[in-house]
Amino acid sequence: MEKRRFGKTEKMLSPLGFGCMRLPVVDGVYANIDEREAIKQIRYAIDKGVNYIDTAYPYHEGKSEALVGKALKDGYREKVYLATKLPSWLIQTRDDMDKYLNEQLERLQTDTIDFYLIHALNKKYWANYMALGLFDFIDKAKADGRIKHIGFSFHDELDLFKEIVDAYDWEFCLIQYNFMDEDYQAGKEGLQYAHAKDLGLAIMEPLRGGNLVNNIPDDVMKIWNSSKIKRSPAQWALSFLWNQPEVGLVLSGMNDYDHIDENLQEASRVKPNTLSDEENKILDQVKNIYKTRTRVNCTGCKYCMPCPLGVDIPNAFLFYNNASMYQDTAAAKSQYNIFVSEENRASVCVDCGKCEKVCPQNLEIRNLLKDVSSELEV
Repeated sequence: MEKRRFGKTEKMLSPLGFGCMRLPVVDGVYANIDEREAIKQIRYAIDKGVNYIDTAYPYHEGKSEALVGKALKDGYREKVYLATKLPSWLIQTRDDMDKYLNEQLERLQTDTIDFYLIHALNKKYWANYMALGLFDFIDKAKADGRIKHIGFSFHDELDLFKEIVDAYDWEFCLIQYNFMDEDYQAGKEGLQYAHAKDLGLAIMEPLRGGNLVNNIPDDVMKIWNSSKIKRSPAQWALSFLWNQPEVGLVLSGMNDYDHIDENLQEASRVKPNTLSDEENKILDQVKNIYKTRTRVNCTGCKYCMPCPLGVDIPNAFLFYNNASMYQDTAAAKSQYNIFVSEENRASVCVDCGKCEKVCPQNLEIRNLLKDVSSELEV
């Protein structure tokens, strides 16, 4: 498996990283990691060439970091780059930043973290960090050796992404990106923006939380099967990413040996700019089929924003469409209630109609928001 340069860090990383947020568990209990099996799988992937192990403070209800610490004993720590993340939602003071970093070092049984991320940055967390002195924390943690390379993971709009990229001498970042999400959050424009500044680009949700490999419609499967080059749906999604020269690393939350081998095979096969026109056409056809399943023809232009009451109209329609596109209402409902704050949900609408007067698509926004509220709100 050919390694890729990871931006200005100059580290050569395996294109596949092992994400430790979906480890094997006992009796379906997320906090009850099957320790023996999880350690075997992590080491199996490392033995096959994976050299980037990613975890975070909350994964497996706080149990993932300790498990990773155990998995990297017996010489495995020296074989990999270790990544974890500062829990942004828990930071209330400047001292909290040191407190959680030090706790993570203990959990991971290490003196230093190779790749440290400020976790899940959005407008709220970013403002809080700016008020509390984030950059002072980073500078001191790097100077004393507790962290080597600094980055951030991101869940918000493109404009904020660019603002954060420009605010500090970051070395890498982690964004959600896949063949269906080129215009979502940081998206392709954000990917290219960060790459132009020589940040290492790591990708999360390459399979869109499983949407691109579960409950696949027959017409989508027919397109996949029509290709002369045979890949599983997961391999198609990964090949899209590894074909892009900006992408340094793709994280996959693996918990099955077949999945590990499948991903390793594709990571070894696809180099940047190597997919043929025919293969790219297959990807476009699948993308277009999914898009035909949208229920609201919202382009995300945001002419309807800001709503006087604070309703996040574009994201309400995004998750409503996801439920239909991927035939998974439960997943869309979960994401909606995580990423759309209660004060910004569809049910806040009071039927003022201001949004409908400016919508280029002439959508009946007020009625559609009632549908969103009925289907997705807890």
